[in-house]
Amino acid sequence: MRDIEKKPTFCRICEPLCGMVATVQDGSLTSLRPDKEHPLSSGFACQKGIAFSEVVNDPDRVTSPLRRTPDGFVEVGWEEAMSDIAARLTAVHRRHGSGAIGWYMGNPAAFSYSHLFGVLAFIKGIGRDAHYFTASTQDTSSRLLASQFLYGSPLAVPIPDLTRTDLLVVMGANPLVSHGSFLTAPRIKDRMRDIVDRGGRVIVIDPRRTETAAEFEWLGITPDGDALFLLSLLQVLFAELLGDTARVISQADGVDWLRAQCMPFTPEVTADRTGIAPARVHALARALAGTERAAVYGRLGTCVGRHGTLTAYLIDAVNLVSGKLDRPGGSVFSTLGVPGQRWAMMAVGALLRRTYRRKRTRVGGFPSVIGAEPAALMAKEIAVPGERQIKALFVSAGNPVLSVPNGDEFESAAARLELMVGLDLYINETTAHCDYVLPVTTMYERDDFAITFQQFQATPFRQATEAVVAPRGLARTEWEIIDDLMHRLTSRSPVFALFAVIRRLLGLSGRRFHPRPIIEMIIRLSDGGDRFGLRRSGLTWHRLIRRHPHGTVVAPYVETGVLKQIVAYPRGRVALVHEDIATEIAQLSGHVRPQDYPMRLIGMREPASENSWMHNAPLLLRSGKRRQRALLHLDDAAELRIGEGDTVEVRSPHGRILLPASLTGDLMRGVVAIPHGYGHKGTGGWRTANRVGGANVNLLMSTEPEDIEALAGMSRLTGIPVRVRRYDGSPDDQDERASDRTDSGRAGAAAPQEGADHL
Repeated sequence: MRDIEKKPTFCRICEPLCGMVATVQDGSLTSLRPDKEHPLSSGFACQKGIAFSEVVNDPDRVTSPLRRTPDGFVEVGWEEAMSDIAARLTAVHRRHGSGAIGWYMGNPAAFSYSHLFGVLAFIKGIGRDAHYFTASTQDTSSRLLASQFLYGSPLAVPIPDLTRTDLLVVMGANPLVSHGSFLTAPRIKDRMRDIVDRGGRVIVIDPRRTETAAEFEWLGITPDGDALFLLSLLQVLFAELLGDTARVISQADGVDWLRAQCMPFTPEVTADRTGIAPARVHALARALAGTERAAVYGRLGTCVGRHGTLTAYLIDAVNLVSGKLDRPGGSVFSTLGVPGQRWAMMAVGALLRRTYRRKRTRVGGFPSVIGAEPAALMAKEIAVPGERQIKALFVSAGNPVLSVPNGDEFESAAARLELMVGLDLYINETTAHCDYVLPVTTMYERDDFAITFQQFQATPFRQATEAVVAPRGLARTEWEIIDDLMHRLTSRSPVFALFAVIRRLLGLSGRRFHPRPIIEMIIRLSDGGDRFGLRRSGLTWHRLIRRHPHGTVVAPYVETGVLKQIVAYPRGRVALVHEDIATEIAQLSGHVRPQDYPMRLIGMREPASENSWMHNAPLLLRSGKRRQRALLHLDDAAELRIGEGDTVEVRSPHGRILLPASLTGDLMRGVVAIPHGYGHKGTGGWRTANRVGGANVNLLMSTEPEDIEALAGMSRLTGIPVRVRRYDGSPDDQDERASDRTDSGRAGAAAPQEGADHL
């Protein structure tokens, strides 16, 4: 008789963390369905979440340690793999020091507390000069640094109070497809519709009429014009004496300084650069000030432009000046409510601010944001000789060949490494270059508590999960792999030696060395927790698992009036005055558009795609909603003589790609939108992804230090100057022959594979 179980758990692909029910038959995951008993997602899950069982059971998954040989990868045992990795890493460390060791951690790591803690333990323990890269500099670093400037800590990130707001302004985000980011809100489409149903408005400011903009109100903007638009909003708020002046002065220092910075940027002055008529700016400023419960929310599109940190800073400044910061229905801070929170924020904030001021990258001299370096410089840190040149690199849950600008440069640099190790589910375009690929568990093969996203919850909520099924094959969690490695390197690090002592002491009492006790402590101390017995019915890890397997709401709304607990500066006041911000504002007027590249490139999300790593699930390919193309405005296409489905060449000053065109009226003129994550070249072992083909849009982006956002080291991924033409195989008349020779290999690598234009 077959043993069939239904196990409640939750999805960790993206930030809403939707409730799921896993069907487990004879120990194997057979299907996933939305959890109708989940208090927030209430039976909703997207197609990616439902399709994840195909990832768990994927025949292309790496399930045994692999060693690269001249004839390809071969399976080896864990002991053989880890012994050789430790020996080679020890040799690198002995000869070159910790500065020769680097780690790149991809986006999925943020959804695993043990993975995150493991990498941080390793990179901090191996030595202070080690290189640490994450996907954050393609995603979040500018937002975090803006918080560090304003509130003294990158951990203080405000979110819109979705459940109570009456006016939501969304910039550079497409929540109906992304499901929210820096905003954990299951069923976000329903929550946004609720705003309209109660008589409010949702306004989406974006160069494209996205799926979200089509559902609500769209205000088109020129790509990378966000900072100018926000400055003009602030200018109107100040000039017309809108907002709650007394409240603003009570919360922040430097209001007069900010007013002076905004004065030159009237809506009439910025209109040519933003594409937004002055009357619309005036009307929106008055609406924000005149609506008691209103919030401006910005995400990826506002973070990855030329001035991402400035833009994030200005979004919060608009919320502050309009009187909506830390107010019900406005821009609020979702906290854990841990005792001593203010002192912890001050201590962490002071440490990270000091690191930002003192630590600089070897290449380009960029500061460190949350301890990480710009990933766009990773290839140069490998290739450029000198002290702290990277000789050994670990890559976990990432595919920088496709996700970081100029992946060709990274592939070339990887050949110089003495050791490269991948921790991943697949042999992808990056791990194909590794000496070892180590098999890791999927989200359903490990316990979890989404610690990273607790402070972004629109409704305070707790859920924990045990592993649903055992790991496939010989897969291990990233923590287990890193712990094993640290154990073998005790002679190279006093921190690792200390861990070894702790490991032995815990072993004497039958316990293991693991970060879960830290998570258990946070659960018990945070809102809803048992405070170590002071609240008899409060939450613990085990009570969450046993009594609340579907999760539990710990408060109906995000608490407000907490600004002084959140701000990490000693006076507890928002700090508006920063010379770095003034410098960025001063540079806005000096940008010149290259005449040879008249169009602007932006990215776009697709419902059935998650960066590059979900491309091997057949169900998502069959859905018909995944099809890479260059989206052009109908009028631009007519001028360029481009028809639907024509192959087009998109060229920037840094590279070119070929892909099919799709035409629409839902786009600002002069804009081309292309989804990222494609460009699978057959070098990896994931067969379905290789058939997807497509072009790596990040080949159009630059990794030169002067092209990287100066404050947070963000890759510039939007507003890229490009030109587009219908491709018929003939040379680009405007292109120099030398440039053609330089790009010939790159274009060939990025060209669509046979059949790619039919996906």
